[in-house]
Amino acid sequence: MILNDSSKKIIRDAVKKAMSRFKSESEMDIVTDIHLQPNQADARLTIYDDDDNELAHVRITEWATYESDDFDEEVQSSLTSLLEDLKAQGAFDQLHIMKPYSFVQVDEHKETVAELLLMDDDTLLVNDELLKGLDDELNAFLKDLLEM
Repeated sequence: MILNDSSKKIIRDAVKKAMSRFKSESEMDIVTDIHLQPNQADARLTIYDDDDNELAHVRITEWATYESDDFDEEVQSSLTSLLEDLKAQGAFDQLHIMKPYSFVQVDEHKETVAELLLMDDDTLLVNDELLKGLDDELNAFLKDLLEM
């Protein structure tokens, strides 16, 4: 699913609105997850904090007309991309939230479906792309080490 520019802007604005709550300089908030709950049936994206307080909600009309069975995977990809763009633009730099915290996609029961973006200064998420070829490199290193 490729979202049109209007839908992307609506989602970006909703995330910014939700995160604006954490711009207060009074004290650091302790949040472990920001929950994004897409719902295809009512074409709605709702954003919650850890305590299930609604931070923002928007309607994405494209979702109502999407007919494929891979809605969750497609939305996950779209949300991850949008969040990474916002992070690159510095949208999360001035927030008063203790790191690490994550943006996660949740289902209708508020169970985590996927981690969309981890916000931390010194943590690296290990993924398949990062690990590709690691076995060969380690075997070569060990062989060189044993030959010394």
